[in-house]
Amino acid sequence: MPSVRSHAARPLLVLSLTGALLAPVPAVALGGEGSYGGEAKNDEISASASHSRIKVTQTSGPTGGQQGTVASTDVNWKPPPCWYEPVFTPGQLKDFSENDGSGDAGLRDGWYGSELWTDHFRDEKDATTIFTKPATVKGYKNYNLGKKGYFWRGVAPNVTELDDTTLCSRLMFWQDAGEIPDVPNAPTPEVLADYAYDKVKVPKTKVELKPAAKSTVNLPTWVWLDKGTFKDVKVRAELPGTGLWAETTAKPVALHLDPGTEDAEVFPASGDCAINDDGSIGTPYTKGAADKTPPCGIRYLHATGDAPYQLSASVTWQITWEGSDGTGGDLPDGTFETTQDMNVQEIQSINR
Repeated sequence: MPSVRSHAARPLLVLSLTGALLAPVPAVALGGEGSYGGEAKNDEISASASHSRIKVTQTSGPTGGQQGTVASTDVNWKPPPCWYEPVFTPGQLKDFSENDGSGDAGLRDGWYGSELWTDHFRDEKDATTIFTKPATVKGYKNYNLGKKGYFWRGVAPNVTELDDTTLCSRLMFWQDAGEIPDVPNAPTPEVLADYAYDKVKVPKTKVELKPAAKSTVNLPTWVWLDKGTFKDVKVRAELPGTGLWAETTAKPVALHLDPGTEDAEVFPASGDCAINDDGSIGTPYTKGAADKTPPCGIRYLHATGDAPYQLSASVTWQITWEGSDGTGGDLPDGTFETTQDMNVQEIQSINR
């Protein structure tokens, strides 16, 4: 990103163009005071504004097998596009500025060269940025060494999706320890809960069928999921250095069946099979129940041809959250869908 040094009598001028911002920025991760490395991790500090320090941990729910993320049932809902995070302690900023000096001084301000960093954060030279008001930012003396706190900066998973260039674009600034900045887009437990939404991993939905290999025209196919397959999934998101955390919980509440053809009936008629009290869905087929109507199932009216029907099974997950400050609430329901082949034969009767 182009950065132009002014004459000594003028403030440090930082020209940050959106096009230049899209170029790769080396992510230099910083660990403990006075140390740094070249790889970014969740619990480390990074010089890249696309890397968040939010730590996400699954605290309950299935951990094995195939998993995926849920899709929101509210097409208008989106996670927060950006927020501010603590980035450097004074010692870490000193070490970074004097040993590397290439990274993001703001969400849209990439500084290349140690002199830009040392001028502003060590030598008290003011900086000017085109994305914030006021545009002139007062410099710091010797990185605020000896003070307790962090330098904060905006973070965005995808800055190209930010239509408003002023969002989270404040140049890196100081905040005393134990305090959350009083600025727009400051982090909150709700922001952490929203961030964790697409980090929730749920099991893939492969349902049990009877008959398993082939269904038969006009005879019901029983569908069920054994108890214990689907449990609440709880994810904790916390932002180190702030005391902020949120726990986002996904609870399975229904299974929706789509037979993959209009030539079929579903049971119940809505296609929504409720989750039983024990965590199971539907009822397993038992011998002699071939002609009965299953509580959760499908009846195909025509046989498949060259290609099988694609039976879709989608589990709805009810998602809620609670935060470190006692707040909480609901997030949009999420769904996770899988498909499996269904072959249907013309035989009108079958031994089961």
